Amino acid sequence: MTALAAFTEALSIVFSWPTPIWIVIGLTLGMIGGALPGIGSSLGMAIVLPLTLPLGPINAIILLVSMYSGAMYGGSISAILVNVPGTGGAAATTFDGYPMAKQGRAVDALSMSATASATAGFLSVLTLLLISPILIEVVLLFGSPEYFLMAILGLSMITIVADGSMVKGLVAGAAGLLITTVGIAPNSPELRYTFGSLGLYDGIDFIAALIGMFAVAEMLKLAGQEGGIADAEIDLSGNTFSGVRETLSHPWQIIKSGYVGMFIGAIPGAGATVSNFLAYGEAMRSSDDPGRFGNGEPLGVISSEASNNGTIGGSLIPTISFGIPGSGSTAVLLGGLLMHGLRPGPQLFEADLHITYAFLIALLFGNIFIVLIGVLVVTRLAKLTQVDTHVIIPLILVLSMVGGYTLRSNWVDVITVLVLGFLGYIMVRKNYSIIAFVLGVVLGPIAEENLMRSLQISGGSYDIFVTKPLSLLITAGILVILLGPYVKPALERRLG
Repeated sequence: MTALAAFTEALSIVFSWPTPIWIVIGLTLGMIGGALPGIGSSLGMAIVLPLTLPLGPINAIILLVSMYSGAMYGGSISAILVNVPGTGGAAATTFDGYPMAKQGRAVDALSMSATASATAGFLSVLTLLLISPILIEVVLLFGSPEYFLMAILGLSMITIVADGSMVKGLVAGAAGLLITTVGIAPNSPELRYTFGSLGLYDGIDFIAALIGMFAVAEMLKLAGQEGGIADAEIDLSGNTFSGVRETLSHPWQIIKSGYVGMFIGAIPGAGATVSNFLAYGEAMRSSDDPGRFGNGEPLGVISSEASNNGTIGGSLIPTISFGIPGSGSTAVLLGGLLMHGLRPGPQLFEADLHITYAFLIALLFGNIFIVLIGVLVVTRLAKLTQVDTHVIIPLILVLSMVGGYTLRSNWVDVITVLVLGFLGYIMVRKNYSIIAFVLGVVLGPIAEENLMRSLQISGGSYDIFVTKPLSLLITAGILVILLGPYVKPALERRLG
């Protein structure tokens, strides 16, 4: 299928009923999840993921990416109104968004957030569409050895994403890998760790693992929080259209912050939280009066919100090209692709190119809905921050159990959701990295399958991993990531 034919087919898919309604539903669910601290995009997507089985691949992925996009804007709602970011990607929004709300400009800040998020999101996805022909050529250079090395590269990112103790990050990643060894080995009939149980022959379903780690663990954590996110009444004053006008009067700031987000998002392990602070810091650096930041400066809200939606386009690059998730949200999205039989890499750029284009086009037009929903429904959004946790927790736990059973009608998956949910809660309490665990769960099967296939091709010779320039380049990248934390301080001491 040529790129033009795939693009044309994708357009007809996106504008055919009922796909537009799934875009709107996804955005709305994402905004609700993003506005509720403790929910966020990854948890919301994880809950919905098994429920997408009846939808078919295209509508399922469009629903998930729309939720991802909506949650990035939704995180700013509680950040602005009650000084609690709904997602990590809205953390820097609190610096100026909440002061604006206290100054009686809450609606201004919310409409700025919607406009900046949507505009930057539109630009980043449009850029991804434009560079896709180059991306296709790069992806087609990859074979099984390169995909094995890319999976190892993704696993080596554990050294970056593990906050705090490196040992705890590696233990979490190893635990994730251990989960993937249960069941029948790839490319062989060997049974591993099934203990005679037929229900374990197909292994531990990684979707059930994601639901447990993101949904159940977070609900156990949230159970200690009384009342709603905001107990007091929210003052929603200000002007919607002055916020939109203010945002559009700073086009360079939107473009710059959006591309900062896209660049950072393309680096696995970085994500919206990193891009959020970098874009905010750059806005301060380039400002004529940096002292205004932190006191209700509109550019602070604009830069922060443009960067987090800009991150979406960038984060899709490693996810759909090489199967490397850079964050919890893209890990769930990757889970959705695999669950619906879509393999990251050449398949998404050859036979399934129309599907890739379809969800990118859906993201483009979804950003228009973000502005419409954000501007027209902005006065209703404060209610989301006052939902009682006693309502949220039972609802999400029930949905998690139902979702776990829906996957394969196997009670092993329900037990997996519960056990890994409790394990995830303990890991959070003890400062073990959930993302490191998820990287192990998602990338373990990809690494093992491509390792076995590569060795079958080479007749058991490991030379296949270092015979091509591309393989050597990826291997060098792995070494840089693994040895960088040790080599950099030594170099600094010698140069200093």
